[in-house]
Amino acid sequence: MNRIALITGATRNLGFALVEGLAQRLEPGDTVYLTGRDPARVAESVRRLSNAKAKANAEVRGELLDVAKSDAVERFADLLATRHGGVDIVFSNHYARVQPDDDPRAVIDHYVEANNLGTTHILRSIAPLLRDGGRLFVVASRAGSLRALAPALHPRFENLQSLEDVDRAVCGWRDAVRSGRAPGQAWPAWINIPSKIGQVAAVRVLAGQRREDDLRRGILIASISPGLIDTGASRAWLDMTGAPQPDEVAGPLLDLALDPSPHESFYGELVHVGREEPGPFGSVVRSGAIVPWK
Repeated sequence: MNRIALITGATRNLGFALVEGLAQRLEPGDTVYLTGRDPARVAESVRRLSNAKAKANAEVRGELLDVAKSDAVERFADLLATRHGGVDIVFSNHYARVQPDDDPRAVIDHYVEANNLGTTHILRSIAPLLRDGGRLFVVASRAGSLRALAPALHPRFENLQSLEDVDRAVCGWRDAVRSGRAPGQAWPAWINIPSKIGQVAAVRVLAGQRREDDLRRGILIASISPGLIDTGASRAWLDMTGAPQPDEVAGPLLDLALDPSPHESFYGELVHVGREEPGPFGSVVRSGAIVPWK
């Protein structure tokens, strides 16, 4: 059966590199969906790949997909089901950028709609389409560990039973940021941290619901920490001297996605894939290691 891959947030940086790498590593007859919410960028990204020196084996199809809109994700899931009957590889990679001088109260609504609710939309609508041996990865970061959050806030994300529970927890934090109450509740000033924790919590909830059947079918669902990546989004926040480029980071992620027998311990966890790097509190996280939840 021909393999089908989907990458969200695929018009630049890591998402684009994942599409390019998959198109080269998969076989003729396979299809890689390059998706984004800007039609001009989607079209330009597909054009860039068609002109690349290293020609693709798999077909790359550009499609519009605004993950912040649940109905758009549902329609796209229906499209995949109708055309192909399922999906084999999914990288939920979309990310709404923020800048250091942005007022969190002004940007939090769009940030959460794209990064968090967009992730749960993908998990609800696309995960049911995974075929035997399928892979679904949510690209998060080491900041997705509860260790990066004040202990008083840990109960907000622990023992959640459904994706609706995750959405409520995330939206509670969003509302605190919007109203200016977040600092008094010990939420970190950098909104990336609770957002990443919400993404990892969503994967943990979904995995808890599907674990037994997925392991029987050879399916892997996990959050991924790709480490530092030299992009315009990261340069605004951190010193990227010596940080790898998106195509360097994509390689180990693709190795994991195409590994026919990844370690079962990765299922439902946050896995650091890439260079060995300091963790949230200075401890070294090696490639292929599970980042502790708490």
